[in-house]
Amino acid sequence: MKSDIVEAFVQMAKMKSIDRDILESVIKDSFRKMMEKKHGPTANFDIIVNMEKGNIEIFLYKTVVEDVTDPATEIDIETAKDKSGEDFEVGDDFVEEIPIEEFGRRSVLNLKQSLNQKLREIDKEVTYNFYKDQLGEILVGEVYQIKPASILLMHNGNELFFPKEEQIAKERYKKGDNIRVIIKRIDKKPSGPPLIVVSRADDKFLYKLFELEIPEIYDGILEIKGISRDPGERAKIAVMSNDDKIDAVGACVGMKGMRIHSIVRELCNENIDVINYTKDNALYISRALSPAKLQDIYIDNANKVAKINADEDQVSLIIGKNGQNIKLASKLTGFQIDVIREQSEDDEEDTEDEENNDNEERVADENDTPVDINEETTEENQENDSEESSENEK
Repeated sequence: MKSDIVEAFVQMAKMKSIDRDILESVIKDSFRKMMEKKHGPTANFDIIVNMEKGNIEIFLYKTVVEDVTDPATEIDIETAKDKSGEDFEVGDDFVEEIPIEEFGRRSVLNLKQSLNQKLREIDKEVTYNFYKDQLGEILVGEVYQIKPASILLMHNGNELFFPKEEQIAKERYKKGDNIRVIIKRIDKKPSGPPLIVVSRADDKFLYKLFELEIPEIYDGILEIKGISRDPGERAKIAVMSNDDKIDAVGACVGMKGMRIHSIVRELCNENIDVINYTKDNALYISRALSPAKLQDIYIDNANKVAKINADEDQVSLIIGKNGQNIKLASKLTGFQIDVIREQSEDDEEDTEDEENNDNEERVADENDTPVDINEETTEENQENDSEESSENEK
């Protein structure tokens, strides 16, 4: 029975990646409570667990006395001799090995349930601590269940929750796919394992991809100062070089675009604009709105508002498809960006002509009273007809 208990929990510990020392302490703690319940809180005993051999040994220590006053710690000479077959004197130490069967079948079953509960709690804590240390890091999970609103991934025997809002909309996954994700957050639950939420749409995922693909960022030579993304569509990333000899944008793009292309492929062909970071807000905003060309920028640093003057033909570039370019630039720079359109001379002349025509029409409407000529002619004809008919009657 002893070996069965140990072997069962050793196997469980292997499956859950629980350290053997932790498992040993859990088993000892469970048996300690059983001993205190059976022999009293003052009992002096020792529990030895051999995880290799699967053995559990429990030794109870008592002092040999003539008259027993505390059965938990004392034993009389006759009883000690009957149990061990040896002769004792008052004051000797008596050691008795307690078989597990002595606790009874019900107690052993309760012990197993208690051990199972503790192992589940330990497993939850171990899992939580492991993924807590992995927050913001990339790992590879295998798709094993696809639901309408989420996907479940497997990683080291643990479930990773991949919700729809954290997925790249254009990507399609199938069971068995291995995909790279970032640990976004981990939540403890009252029951069951912790909820591990992963993402591919988070800005930090792009940051980590740059860190993996570009050694200069990992080494701290280049620094990422800001990221804004529309996952799967477009992203803007501001980088700065801490070494005057290294061009930040060129290092990120790589020779013939090799470095940036590997990141773009990973993100389902997401377009990535890499720009040089600067503390000059006007220049920073201008770079963030690239490839549009601006006339003037008025900066309100207190309210974080930037007003842009630009030619009419540049407005569409500034705003971008569905407002994407200006939205990403605003998020990257931290400024609300307003666009003021500059009209060309031809447009101004056309506008003036239209206004003059409108004014002339309004004047005509006010001074002239419209007359229906057909109605006057009809009235005159009716009068002539009535005079002729009167003469004929006479």
